[in-house]
Amino acid sequence: MNENNKYVGAVILHIAIGVLLFLFGEGLAKIFFFLIVLYFMIRIVFSDHKVKTQEVLLACAYFTGAEVLFRMTKGGISYEASKYLVILFMVIGMFYKGLSGKGYPYFFYLIALVPGIIVASMSLSYTANFRTNIAFVLSGPVCLGIATLFCYDRKISHKQLLDILLYIALPSIAMTVYLFLYNPSIKETLSGTASNSATSGGFGPNQVSTALGLGMFVMVVRIFLKSPTFWLKILNIVLLGAMTFRAIVTFSRGGVFAAAIVVIAFLMTLVYRSSLQQKGQIIGSTFLFIFAISIAWFISSNQTEGMIDKRYANQSSKGIEKEDLTTGRIELFKEEIAGFLSSPFWGIGASRIKNIRVETSGQHLPSHNEIGRLLSEHGFLGIIILMILIIKPLSYRANNKRNYFFYAFMAFWFATINHSGMRIAAPSLLYAFALLNVIHEKNPLHRKQLKN
Repeated sequence: MNENNKYVGAVILHIAIGVLLFLFGEGLAKIFFFLIVLYFMIRIVFSDHKVKTQEVLLACAYFTGAEVLFRMTKGGISYEASKYLVILFMVIGMFYKGLSGKGYPYFFYLIALVPGIIVASMSLSYTANFRTNIAFVLSGPVCLGIATLFCYDRKISHKQLLDILLYIALPSIAMTVYLFLYNPSIKETLSGTASNSATSGGFGPNQVSTALGLGMFVMVVRIFLKSPTFWLKILNIVLLGAMTFRAIVTFSRGGVFAAAIVVIAFLMTLVYRSSLQQKGQIIGSTFLFIFAISIAWFISSNQTEGMIDKRYANQSSKGIEKEDLTTGRIELFKEEIAGFLSSPFWGIGASRIKNIRVETSGQHLPSHNEIGRLLSEHGFLGIIILMILIIKPLSYRANNKRNYFFYAFMAFWFATINHSGMRIAAPSLLYAFALLNVIHEKNPLHRKQLKN
């Protein structure tokens, strides 16, 4: 079976998975979760040493793509299961393949998270569950640190990286099918211009939008780089359109805006690195891409009776412009900066900002902005953490410019942590992917044998 047929088969399989998860619910979702864990563990442990890195990254990619789907269907053994599995797979990878000493700043990054836990142990109220609160806010940052230690300067081919990205998108296909079955009629579940859990599989619209936005990015990559035939291009256009539609009708703008930023970063890099002939092919694919997005938006506008247009115009259902474009995120960020100013040295402690909101307003509002959370909860160490996270990748990029997706990966990380924090594993993993040492395969030389 050739590569294209395998891809189509994988797409069909995940369409079927989406249908089955909808029909059989939580029970099947849990079975599916354990089967996938077992499948990837076997692949990692028993694979040849030469492909160990790829197997680890494929496993991490799949569970990152499936994280929101498992939360939505209650398939995971815990809410943070996918992050823990990414950490586990990366640690197994380190056991087999070691890690680069050049990534030592990320050791300091992980160590810098520890004082926030110590401060939290003394500052969290008695009513707060210490373990679950700490796990909720630090599982993402720790996942990023471990993933980056494994990925830093790790050699991987361009083709392997494209396969890894596909493993992120496959669960998004299953989730898209699940969402269509869960909520086939958007008009019947309209409730104004606010984020809508009914159109998001009964789960958090922000996370669903972000996960679908990541799937959209991967489908755009495949349209431009992995669609050698007309029918494959059409298939990928249809999948992109379906994901875009479902992302838009969540009424959560963050994931859609993040997807747009990431796609622009990828296309700019692609055009810059392409020859004149390749630029012509890119223009043709761009028209198809714009057509698919336009159709998705037109259908979304029709199905929401124009509500989605008002949502993106920052208007209420009555057409009145809202004062706050960020839907309260600015106020949350101000509270986090106030927390930093109240304790700029050690910070107020991991998860303490959420605890303060519960005490003062009774609202369980987690941070939506990772930058503000780092500053408030970790103090000056938060500043050091941010400096490591921003400066180290740029210094690595200065000496290694072969990764086509560097700016796209970094854009996804930065855009996501500023509207959704690190609630899902995706920003952690894509940040780590930006630091892979991507090598391009050379065509084998066929030398003619000389006759005696």
